[in-house]
Amino acid sequence: MSPRPDASAPTPPAAGDGTATAIDDELERMADRCTFADIERSQLVCAVSGGADSAALLVLACRFAQRSGSGVTAVTAVHVDHGLREAGQAEAARVEALCDQLGAGFSVMHVDLTPGANLQARAREARHAALGPEALLGHTADDQAETVLLQLLRGGALDALAAMRADRRPLLGLRRTETERVCELVGYEPVRDPSNADPRFWRSRVRHEVIPLLCDIAGRDVVPLLARGSGLAAADADLLDVLAADIDPTSASELRNAPVALARRAIRAWLRTDHPPDAGTVERVLEVARHTHRATEVGGGRRVSRSADRLRLEQAVPPSETHSR
Repeated sequence: MSPRPDASAPTPPAAGDGTATAIDDELERMADRCTFADIERSQLVCAVSGGADSAALLVLACRFAQRSGSGVTAVTAVHVDHGLREAGQAEAARVEALCDQLGAGFSVMHVDLTPGANLQARAREARHAALGPEALLGHTADDQAETVLLQLLRGGALDALAAMRADRRPLLGLRRTETERVCELVGYEPVRDPSNADPRFWRSRVRHEVIPLLCDIAGRDVVPLLARGSGLAAADADLLDVLAADIDPTSASELRNAPVALARRAIRAWLRTDHPPDAGTVERVLEVARHTHRATEVGGGRRVSRSADRLRLEQAVPPSETHSR
């Protein structure tokens, strides 16, 4: 293999036995607060950008895998190179060096993106598509708090409060300062993404302006409050989903007779693709079920129509075909 830039493995701080034991103990305590045990997979795939959060995810996943009875036989880091920064190759090499230090597997995936509008959203979608649904993500409690606020700003309700779920995010119980500490303990210098401080992006402004302001107003750290509220909202949302599962969303009469909160959730589950439908779409479908309208567009070239008190989800007729009739 040809030499790679910055490919030398990070070296943990030199320490005597006592210090090494203290480092091990601190890492173990942080691993205890993660939810790797709930994942129940023999192979853990970690999305690792090279930043502190994702690097800590990899370190703590390896820690968990070393435990007797963990059931984990392999940990692999997957690094996605978006092709947006000249340092991309060097960043991949740093992640590979960390994998070498930890005894983890490594692979790199390349996606093609160009600068322009909605760059962060496009990068996130491309990254998630490349990683697949099984990859673990290094989101922390700070990310959860930011996500709650961002989704509320976009008009979300209960599911916005529920924000991110822990099934793929074992670090939601940790703070960003703690992932930085994990990197320090293993001697790894995290990659710094300049977009995290770019005020053009909403998340950056929420992180650096909104949350500090809320902390100042409240006179306390609001991140644990937002994260705790998110967990409570998620439990409520899950209960509503269980209750809504008994409603047939294609039956107009069932939608009309159900409590409106459950009818909305049944419709959301029915229409969901990669993203749930917005509130306006759900309300229009309810109007169809109430016989106020006969049909409505629901996005993605689809519409819901009613016939004999049954709702049907169908492809909308393209305008060109309508005009030719």
